[in-house]
Amino acid sequence: MDGITLSIQDLLTDNEYGLGLSLLAGKQGLSHRVSSSRIQKPGLALAGYTEHLHPDRLQVLGNTEISYLQQIDNQVAADNLEALCRFPIACFIVTKNLRPPQLLMELAEARAIPVLATPHQSSTFISLITKFLEERLLPNTHIHGVLMDVLGVGVLISGKSGIGKSECALDLVMRGHRLVADDMVFIKKKMPAVLVGHAEESLQYLMEIRGLGIINIKDLYGVSAIRDKKIVDMLLELVEWDESHEYDRLGVDDRTFTILGIEIPHIIIPVRPGRNLGSIIEVAARNNLLKGMGYHSARDFQERLMARIEARPLGDEVE
Repeated sequence: MDGITLSIQDLLTDNEYGLGLSLLAGKQGLSHRVSSSRIQKPGLALAGYTEHLHPDRLQVLGNTEISYLQQIDNQVAADNLEALCRFPIACFIVTKNLRPPQLLMELAEARAIPVLATPHQSSTFISLITKFLEERLLPNTHIHGVLMDVLGVGVLISGKSGIGKSECALDLVMRGHRLVADDMVFIKKKMPAVLVGHAEESLQYLMEIRGLGIINIKDLYGVSAIRDKKIVDMLLELVEWDESHEYDRLGVDDRTFTILGIEIPHIIIPVRPGRNLGSIIEVAARNNLLKGMGYHSARDFQERLMARIEARPLGDEVE
């Protein structure tokens, strides 16, 4: 997971996903780290077979596991639990608020293995914890720019400071499009190959317009003008117009930009007085939708042009 980890303490302090966890034993192990979104039900490990045990994963004990430990011979249960707890287990989680065997509590306390309890049934909890871990362990980065939802297309507008990114975004909001993040866009990689952008919580719905200062888009234009997060579909980079530079005039060759290992379309728009950037960005979003449906305007033009050239009879040139 690109080095991203969570502590067991992070699970205990969750208030968003409704994990409902409480600590039963092993407080000294709350600093243990989890790096995988996959969980494990120890099952056969409780019977002494630890060949495929993954101690770095959360070990979930449900009604089946607790009942098994209560029904087998006490000495066998003790031997198996001792063998299990010799591994560097990240954490045990008991579902349905079941009471784990006293020996497991003692071993966990002695070896600093946290034992947590949740009121949820095993299936419900596994669904919740998997979603929690997938969200929190996703590779992420941040980019200086503005993220807009333009006709359902996530347009990430970048460019050097002061070039007019926020002014473009404001123009798009006034055209009925939606702001996701201004100034700093936080991006997470969702599997298998999707980038999702959002604003930092304290900056949500805010936009900085030089000369005006900070404005709240939600308060000014209503909830229809904002979004909490959006898939990033394309990068649109604003650059200062350079007379000596030859800009792409056909758009036949598609440029891409890589974020967290995922390539997205990359369009460079030169900025100069008189260019309506809001309209250009809107058209770029519409054009991206067309490409997604399999129609590429520039390539279609090139193919029709080449077909006319090939069909032109020899000797038809003007002397």
